[in-house]
Amino acid sequence: MTTTAQLDERYGRVRSPGKVRAWWITVAVVALAAIGWFGWGILSDGNTAVRADDTAFTIHDERAVTISFQVTAPVGASVACALEALDEEFGIVGWRVVVYPEFTSHAQAFTETIPTVGGATTGLVNSCWVA
Repeated sequence: MTTTAQLDERYGRVRSPGKVRAWWITVAVVALAAIGWFGWGILSDGNTAVRADDTAFTIHDERAVTISFQVTAPVGASVACALEALDEEFGIVGWRVVVYPEFTSHAQAFTETIPTVGGATTGLVNSCWVA
C-alpha cells in the first residue's frame, strides 16, 4: 500500500513550510483588515444614525392626516423627515418634508399634519436624515 508521503516523494511534491506560513499570514492580514474596515464602518455610521418610529396617525377627513412619531438622532444635529399619507392601494396622496432644528435631547416626539389630495387610509414617516 502506498502512503501519501511515498507518492509525494515519487512525484516530487514537496510542501515547503515557508509557503504554508506565508499563506496563513496572508489570510490573517486579510481577515484583520476586513474586521477593521467593518468596525470602522459601524462606528462611523453610529454617530450620524437617525431613526424614526411611527406612534400614531389620525385621519381628519379627505384633506388631512395627522402623524405622531418619535425621532432618535445625535444631540446637536438638525434633522429632516419625509412624511407621507397613503390611500387604500398604497398610493401617495400626501407628502411633506419637515426640517427640525438642532436636537437638544437624543429622542424627541413630533406631531405633524399632512394635507392630502384624496382620501388617505394611513400616515407614516417615510425616512429621516441629518440635514
